[in-house]
Amino acid sequence: MMKSEGKRRTRRSWAEPYKIKVVERLNIKTREQRETAIAAAGFNTFLLPSEDVYIDLLTDSGANAMSDRQWAGMMLGDESYAGSDNYYHLEAAVRQYYGFSHMIPTHQGRGAEHILSQLLIKPGDSVPGNMYFTTTRLHQELAGGTFVDVICDEAHVSESDTPFKGNVDLDKLARLIDDVGVSRIPYFCLHATVNMSGGQPIAMANVREVSALCRKHGIKLFLDATRAVENSYFIKLREPEFEHKTIAQILLEMCSLCDGCTMSGKKDCLVNIGGFLALNDDDLAERARNLVVVFEGLHTYGGMAGRDMEAMARGIEESVSFEHMQARIGQVEYLGQSIAEAGVPIVRPIGGHGVFVDAKKFLPHIKQEQFPAQALAAALYVDSGVRAMERGAVSAGRDPKTGENRPSRLELLRLTLPRRVYTQAHMDVTAESVIDLWDKRHLIHGLKFTYEPKMLRFFQARFAPVGAAQVLDDVGASTSDVKQRLGSLVGGGAD
Repeated sequence: MMKSEGKRRTRRSWAEPYKIKVVERLNIKTREQRETAIAAAGFNTFLLPSEDVYIDLLTDSGANAMSDRQWAGMMLGDESYAGSDNYYHLEAAVRQYYGFSHMIPTHQGRGAEHILSQLLIKPGDSVPGNMYFTTTRLHQELAGGTFVDVICDEAHVSESDTPFKGNVDLDKLARLIDDVGVSRIPYFCLHATVNMSGGQPIAMANVREVSALCRKHGIKLFLDATRAVENSYFIKLREPEFEHKTIAQILLEMCSLCDGCTMSGKKDCLVNIGGFLALNDDDLAERARNLVVVFEGLHTYGGMAGRDMEAMARGIEESVSFEHMQARIGQVEYLGQSIAEAGVPIVRPIGGHGVFVDAKKFLPHIKQEQFPAQALAAALYVDSGVRAMERGAVSAGRDPKTGENRPSRLELLRLTLPRRVYTQAHMDVTAESVIDLWDKRHLIHGLKFTYEPKMLRFFQARFAPVGAAQVLDDVGASTSDVKQRLGSLVGGGAD
């Protein structure tokens, strides 16, 4: 037997549980081209054409790579207007893995949010939840409701290592019930994981407590199941009771504690489009089918093609694989650890679908009303062609009643990883760019609005640099002629 030499490796490396079959060419623009592109986009990464992006970490929504088995299923699309075979395959997969009696397909998750809000919310209602999500809250507000955050306080502290920062504060929920009364609470909106706090999970023990309190008062409990499989993986790793349970078993138990769920299939379900509303109540399901015909499509396709429903049905089955989830979240952890080891402040623990950089700590010289996370996203793109997005003051938006900017305790740059798309080398490029910006962070300036949409402003807003004539000063550009050209594009200059 050969004796090993040197220091023994204590942990063997793991690799992705798949191999590459098809590749897509990426465009690598020059720095000068990126400077021009971000200025033309009003320093909003959502407005960048994808051809100008090298590594796209804007979102994990619909940006997944589908498997060969899913692509094979696409060829079996039954595009009948009514009663497609693929609808029944998807319905069966939802019942098997999520456990709900009824499945109403929608074009994506916000279609399900809209229908649920229209069905249950009356003007003046309060809708509690464990931190808001942008489109969810907007649909609740458009129906006349008001979102009330009852998440635990640790969720708002980026450096806290609490393992389940998505947990509901039961005392906050009880106080809300006492204050407004059960009749003014149409349902509880439970997110798993919690996007806006950094992809943080909720513990099964907490889900049980929330479910018990809601059932005691006759309040319906609806799960935002968009990343519930990722949440189930964290439960398996962090709650000893579930160490030997499969992800599928954990997911099923979580759903059994709820009355239904909204789903954006563009995340956990490993597809590029689609979603559904799942329910147990027969009467509510019938009413939902009536509404889906009005807003989405017939109740057996709901805005999706048959081939998309087939891909989702197969993606659901693939999503609950431990090997898949270990590789998916393992890649997120790899990026997060690489950045954190250099001293860059990030949300801890590292979340499920992305790494969230604390822009307040990264850019303490930029006031929050000058949108440090938005500025950091623009600087990152100019530095390396990596596209990320902000989750902070811009995303928080304005109060629809007062018109004032909503306060945002977290100001985060989100580096969101699509599933099965990028390699570890792409993560290294991203980490190196973030670290390089950290080393020259004092050069980055804030931003101001030049155009602000009324709703969901982060998607289409446009900005200009504050103080400096152009963002090139922010990221240390050197050529005066390019600076002058960019200045004319954005109308820069001090306030």
